[in-house]
Amino acid sequence: MGRIPEADRLLLDGHDVETERLADWRILFWRLHARFATGDFATGVRLVEAIGEAAATADHHPDVDLTYAAVDVRLSSHDVGGVTQRDVRLAREISAAAGRLGATPRPDQVSVLELGLDTADFGGVKAFWAALLGYEPSPHHEAELVDPDGTMPTIWAQSTDPHETPRQRWHLDLRVPPEVVEARIRAALDAGGTLVSDERAPAFWVLADAQGNQACLTTWLGRGQG
Repeated sequence: MGRIPEADRLLLDGHDVETERLADWRILFWRLHARFATGDFATGVRLVEAIGEAAATADHHPDVDLTYAAVDVRLSSHDVGGVTQRDVRLAREISAAAGRLGATPRPDQVSVLELGLDTADFGGVKAFWAALLGYEPSPHHEAELVDPDGTMPTIWAQSTDPHETPRQRWHLDLRVPPEVVEARIRAALDAGGTLVSDERAPAFWVLADAQGNQACLTTWLGRGQG
């Protein structure tokens, strides 16, 4: 592959992606995500083959997961650490291939799970968790560890005061598309949860189960890149 034009190295944030009108895709953190419901395995295989052909032509390669009834695709430009026009162009090609095969886009079903560790000294335990899980330091944030393959949840540290009394140390962060977050909150509340805080909405909402265990629903809105 020749030298990449500078315009194709510029990072796109959530607002930039919105202007591209990629109906099938959502930006979650540093990637474009899409799910295409295929209904059967054979159609999924054909879609993966079509994605492979488009990726080879573009010399730009996505991550793809194939299950019986769906194909999940993730796109990013690894050389610059985020989404660029290269990803936008390949996303359009993949959507076109899915349309030809009759696969149904399900952007409402894409999400990214993260694990937040409540700690007063992440540096004291960071090497342990990296070694245990086979993770690496994040290229984006010092207080994060990431799975090199991109299939396991990111771990990030939430700073807290030192304490001896046992309390919740881990919580879940779930990044979802902005248009589905309100329905997800309603479902959690209807299931017995409580809204702890919406002070930082639409970046994130803090919810808790009936026993007080907390989790966050997050979106890219109100926070910049991804």
